[in-house]
Amino acid sequence: MANRLTQIATRTGDDGTTGLGDNTRVRKDSLRVQAMGDVDELNSHIGLLLCEPMPDGVRELLMEVQHQLFNLGGELSIPGFELLKPEAVLALDQALAEHNAALPRLAEFILPAGSRAASQAHVCRTVARRAERTVVALEQLESLKDTPRQYLNRLSDLLFVLARVLNRMDGGDDVYWKSERLARNSD
Repeated sequence: MANRLTQIATRTGDDGTTGLGDNTRVRKDSLRVQAMGDVDELNSHIGLLLCEPMPDGVRELLMEVQHQLFNLGGELSIPGFELLKPEAVLALDQALAEHNAALPRLAEFILPAGSRAASQAHVCRTVARRAERTVVALEQLESLKDTPRQYLNRLSDLLFVLARVLNRMDGGDDVYWKSERLARNSD
């Protein structure tokens, strides 16, 4: 990679286009480039989340997610290419089942709040949902494998669960929504 990225400011994008991994050029506002940008933003937010204290297992999981998101970005940058494997979705399923099993059942909606780490996990979750929506929109125009959409869908679920895990560090808890309708019904 070091030999490939010898010059960062090429000025080739000054015309509003960018190069894909297959050497084609597309407009910077294309859905493919938007999807690549959303995935990149998600990866950056996960990097920020990794600056927070967390259990070693969660840290290792998120570091693996960053590598898989880089694979996803690479796949999006090369039309027709596959870098993100279905096994990556299965790994998220396993992590989701493991972490969710250790949490109490939800009786109420929770707010995207709590500890700083949990709040950042919620930001990651919302960016993952946006990336998923962009990939779904791109699928309407171009043929994509199922794995990118499935991975982002599962990742957003996992990030919700990890926010709950992170809120419980050091004895914390979720921040529950105070629903007026539910309060009236419980009286």
